[in-house]
Amino acid sequence: MMSALFDLTGKVAIVTGGNGGIGFGMAQGLAEAGAAIAVVGRNEAKSNAAVAELNARGARAISVTADVTDKAAVAGMVERTVRELGRLDILVNNAGINIRKPPHALEVEEWENVIKTNLTSAFLCSQAAHPAMKKAGGAKIINIGSMMSIFGASFAPAYAASKGGIVQFTRSCAVAWAADNIQVNAVLPGWIDTDLTKRAREQIDGLHERVLARTPAARWGVTPDFAGIAVFLASHASDFVTGTAIPVDGGFSIMG
Repeated sequence: MMSALFDLTGKVAIVTGGNGGIGFGMAQGLAEAGAAIAVVGRNEAKSNAAVAELNARGARAISVTADVTDKAAVAGMVERTVRELGRLDILVNNAGINIRKPPHALEVEEWENVIKTNLTSAFLCSQAAHPAMKKAGGAKIINIGSMMSIFGASFAPAYAASKGGIVQFTRSCAVAWAADNIQVNAVLPGWIDTDLTKRAREQIDGLHERVLARTPAARWGVTPDFAGIAVFLASHASDFVTGTAIPVDGGFSIMG
């Protein structure tokens, strides 16, 4: 009975930004639990490589090249996933970028690009996925926030605003779509060892040491740390969990 709660056999997931980092860690977890995966990204070669790795592990996966800030491209992403994989049960809104500048130095075009990529894309993908998810009789949406959904940083005003918005958007969708048996939750990653944070360590002096000093787990997170939370939030195990924002940060956010 317990293993059945986490079984995703026959389910289909879209993972935006699923070709690397946290998104790929989640895609791996979902695939290992039995789900078929549509890996979505703008870098076709990188997505193809991720799909090849998933296929080599016995998963059914396809690569979808799409700009998730474009409404027509998002509609095409959902249509192709349903056409080729048969249905849609899980959406992971993971696509995101950051531009590290203080508020007084950030250009409006940079602000808009971060908000569009991190927050508007989640809206577009969720809205496009809703009809197929309702038709399936229920579904799961997992939105990727950040520790900056909880507190700010001088070097990331647009990123923090977008990730704070993700939490409120998650709550709104959870209320709106509860009657459709669609559970919507957010995951708030802490400092995770990815290409994005490697650049942060290059740009911010002392960041690595400060993260280790504040994190009770005394390490940076790694992408496999997100496999379990993805499976939980995508499975029947979380059927009565909706509108939450769950930190996955080694305890970083609980330190004063």
